[in-house]
Order: sequence, then structure tokens, then C-alpha cells
Amino acid sequence: MYNKVEICGVNTSTLKVLSESEKMRLLKLMHQGDKGARDQLVNGNLRLVLSVIQRFTQRGENLDDLFQVGCIGLIKAIDNFDITLNVRFSTYAVPMIIGEIRRYLRDNNSIRISRSMRDIAYKAMQLKERLTSEKLRDPTIEEIAEKMELPKEDVVLALESIVDPVSLYEPVYSDGGDTIYVMDQVGDRNDDKNWLDEIALKEAIRNLNDREKRILFLRFFKGMTQIEVSTEIGISQAQVSRLEKAALDHIKKQI
Repeated sequence: MYNKVEICGVNTSTLKVLSESEKMRLLKLMHQGDKGARDQLVNGNLRLVLSVIQRFTQRGENLDDLFQVGCIGLIKAIDNFDITLNVRFSTYAVPMIIGEIRRYLRDNNSIRISRSMRDIAYKAMQLKERLTSEKLRDPTIEEIAEKMELPKEDVVLALESIVDPVSLYEPVYSDGGDTIYVMDQVGDRNDDKNWLDEIALKEAIRNLNDREKRILFLRFFKGMTQIEVSTEIGISQAQVSRLEKAALDHIKKQI
């Protein structure tokens, strides 16, 4: 339905879509100084911007604002695209558009982050990309902090400050109806107030098989995540999720 709505006063169903050959032709003309070619490139890629902002529609942001920000990313992609590389324009433009939108969302987050902290975070991300290219692996926080000549704690805090909040009920994996949520991957560290201790259902737990008991022990007494448990006992995370759910359902029935 996204190509039938009106955004920023533009009827999106009438937007033109350029072929890859047309894009390359216009890009060459633009590099030769043809300003009209640049305008055609912008207008001919507005649907690309539209397709990208669909990824952000669940955030409650104004679509007109996201569309305009996405257009800024598109223009940057047009101006910086290297026509000598054997790369499709959309392959280059989409990350540019997404990056511009994410930058806008971070800067307009309701949780205000200081400019200095954002600057540290952006520099750390740029440095991480450069080090990844050089070392052919993800650099450690220590390596990034050392290059920036900052304490490791400052770099970690800055990077975490620009991460968008995620709901504990956000689904991260689904296998045949057994959905794993963010909360399933968070260790439970409620100390001696753990709910298994409080309800004290020794009989119900005794009726579980050994693997179910071990899963509950690792999850709720050791505070492990489902991923850690799956590694510990040698089964998939989806299996851990199913077995944990079955064991808890059994205990609840015994109550």
C-alpha cells in the first residue's frame, strides 16, 4: 500500500522508477555537470526512499519527516556514488538512507544524550569500521578505546547511549510457533527472591526429567540466558525454549 499514499504532498503512486541503466546514464551526465540529470536521479529514486522508511513505521514517527530525512540520505548517495565501481546504485544508496534516518532518530530521541557523548559514539563506530577493514575482524572495545585514548568505560557508555530502547517482548526468533523474545535471552538474577524459591514446589520439580531440571536450574538459579544454556547442554536455543516452557507449564499445573 505504500505506493498509494501521499507523503510530503507527493502522490507516491505517480513516482517514476528508473532502471539501473538509466541511473548510470544520469550519473555520468551529472558528473559532467548536468544539473538536470541530478534532479532526475533524485525524483527517480524517491520510491527507494519510500521503501526504506517502511522499516521505521512502527516507531510512531511522522512519515513526512522520515521521508524528508531519507531524501537527504539519497542526495548524499547520489553526490558521493563512484560510477567507476561495479556496484548497483541502490546497493550503495540504501545504507546511506538508513544511516541518515537512524542518525535523525538518535538525535531526536526522547532520552536526551549530550552532544559530547554522541560524538564519542560516532567516532567509535567509524573507528570500528576502519579497524574491522584493517584487521578483518571486529575490534575489541579495548582496542577502540586505546586508539581513541579514552577509558574503556567511556566508550562503552557512549555506544550504549545511542542504542534505541528495545521492548522485552520484542520477538527475536520463531520456530514452528515457539517464539523467543528478548526477555528469554536476559539472565534472571533476582538473587534469593527467585520465584522458584518462593513457591517452593519441590514435588512438582521432582517430577520433571533430568534435562528439564537442569535447564531450570541453569536459567533461574545460575541466571544464564537461553543461549548460554543451549551451549552448556548441547541443544538448540529453540529446544531450550520449548523444554523450559513445558517444564514451567507442568509446575503451574501442579500449583
